[in-house]
Amino acid sequence: MAKKEQTFEEISRNIAARNFQPVYFLMGDEPYFMDRITELLVNSVVGESERDFNQVILYGADVNAAAIINAARRFPMMSEYQLVVVREAQHVRDMELLANYVKNPLASTILVINYKFKLLDRRKALAGAIETNGVLYESKKVPEYKIPGFIVSLMQQRGIGVDQKAAQMLADFLGNDLNRLNKELDKLSIILPEKGLNRITAGLVEENVGVSKEYNNYELLRAIANRDVLKANRIINYFKNNPKNNPIQVTLPVLFNYFSNLLICYYAKDRSESGLMTALGLRNSFQVKDYQIGLKNYPAMKVFNLISEIRTTDARSKGVENTSVNDGELLKELVYKILH
Repeated sequence: MAKKEQTFEEISRNIAARNFQPVYFLMGDEPYFMDRITELLVNSVVGESERDFNQVILYGADVNAAAIINAARRFPMMSEYQLVVVREAQHVRDMELLANYVKNPLASTILVINYKFKLLDRRKALAGAIETNGVLYESKKVPEYKIPGFIVSLMQQRGIGVDQKAAQMLADFLGNDLNRLNKELDKLSIILPEKGLNRITAGLVEENVGVSKEYNNYELLRAIANRDVLKANRIINYFKNNPKNNPIQVTLPVLFNYFSNLLICYYAKDRSESGLMTALGLRNSFQVKDYQIGLKNYPAMKVFNLISEIRTTDARSKGVENTSVNDGELLKELVYKILH
C-alpha cells in the first residue's frame, strides 16, 4: 500500500532522527528542496571517516539503471549504511528498470536519486515501488506571493528574525529562485553578528543586497494599495531612471499577484484577517493588511479590469502591438490607470 507523500519538513525531521528510508527519489521543478534533502543525507548517513568506502556519487549522463543497481547492492564496509547518490538522474534513459531493485531494496543502502526538472510517471512500476518502500518526493516551485512568508519561516528555523519589509524586498528582488535566495540569506546571516544585529532589516538588505529600501516593488505595492499617488509616481520615476535594477518584468508579476489575490478576497465568505489568510494561503498576518486596505480602495469591477490592463502591459513590454513605448513609460501609464 502506498504511503502518504511526506513534506520537505517531515523528510528533514526523519533524516535528522536517523529514520532513513532505503530509497529517496527526488523529482520536480524546484532544485532547492532536492539539494537540501540530499545535503542532509550526505551529512547524516555516513560519517566523514567512512565516506571513502561507503559513499558513492554517480551522474546520470554516465550511468544506466544496471550500474545504479550494482552500486546499490554492495554492502557497506565496517559501517551500518552505504550511501549512493545519483545526481542529474533525469539523464538516465532506462530509469524504469530500477523498479526490480526498489521492490526489494537492500536495507543497508540509502539510494538517493536527484531527478531534476522532470517527473516520474506515477502510473508505472517504479513509482509504485518507491511509494511503497521509500520516499517519492515532488519538489514544487514556491509561488512568488508566498516567498516573503517562506523567507520568514526559513530564517526562524535558524533563530533569526526578518522584518516584514526586508522579506518583501528580498522576494521582489530575487523572485522564487530559492538557491539564489538562500545564498543571499546565508550572506546576511554572516553579516548580522558583525553588525551587532539579531534580525534582518530593510537597511541591511539595502546595504548588502543592492535593493533600495525606499524605491522597490514592496513600497510601490503599498503606495498603490493605499492609493498614494505622490509616492507611487516617485517610485516609478525612480524605476524609469534605473531600469537595470528595476525591470518591468519583475514589477508586473508583483502587481498581477496583488490584484489577482484581491479578487479572491472579494469572493471570500470570511473577510476577517484569519479568513483572508486561509483564502490566500498566507502564513503571516502582516501580508493580509495590504489586501484589507485594497478592499476599501478598489471596487471589485475595477480590480477585474486592472488584471486585464496588467496582462496587456505585459504583452506590450514584450513587443506585442508596441514598437516605440519603453518599459518606463508603459509602467507609468499602467500605474496611472490603477490609481485613477
